[in-house]
Amino acid sequence: MSSLVARQASHHSVCVYCASSRACDPAYHAVARRLGGLLAGAGCTVVYGGGRSGSMGALAEGALAAGGRIVGVIPRFMQELEWGHGGLTELHVVEDMRTRKHEMLARASAVVALAGGSGTFEELFEAMTLKRLGLFTGPIVIVNTGGYYDPLLEQFRRAIEGRFMDERHGAMWQVVAEPDEVIAALEASAGWEAGHIEFAVVRGPA
Repeated sequence: MSSLVARQASHHSVCVYCASSRACDPAYHAVARRLGGLLAGAGCTVVYGGGRSGSMGALAEGALAAGGRIVGVIPRFMQELEWGHGGLTELHVVEDMRTRKHEMLARASAVVALAGGSGTFEELFEAMTLKRLGLFTGPIVIVNTGGYYDPLLEQFRRAIEGRFMDERHGAMWQVVAEPDEVIAALEASAGWEAGHIEFAVVRGPA
């Protein structure tokens, strides 16, 4: 994973984690579409999972409608099932889910997580873990639409209070309520150094 740091570009490349569900509240799709347009309007390349349905598809359509550049990364079996979006700037087909996650993060220097299910959670947790270890140093922004992530944010707080994480790890992510706040949050994100691995492991009193 050490190659992640070397391959990160400027904050003009943003990896967005979101869901493919068509059954969730359409309000979540509207947020994804809005975010895609905002990132494209700001000149950011959007990197995502390459899907054409749910929030994934809405994100892509929002970016494309704004004339933006959007890059999808999709595992081969999903492409064979015709789950991929056919109109992207680039669509990279990889062998498996693990490679997809690595490739998405390696292509970006910032992460935004929208509401989603287990796949979105997994991607967000991996980005946070790599940041904790100094292998990914970019901003991580969680869009907490309608308080969707409130229980998870409370669990993070409990992990810090229980000393499973250091208090300083609370600076690894920022939380916003609306997609319109994302770009400002990315720009205002506190710097994170690879050297922060020094406190990655929480130790007791000497």
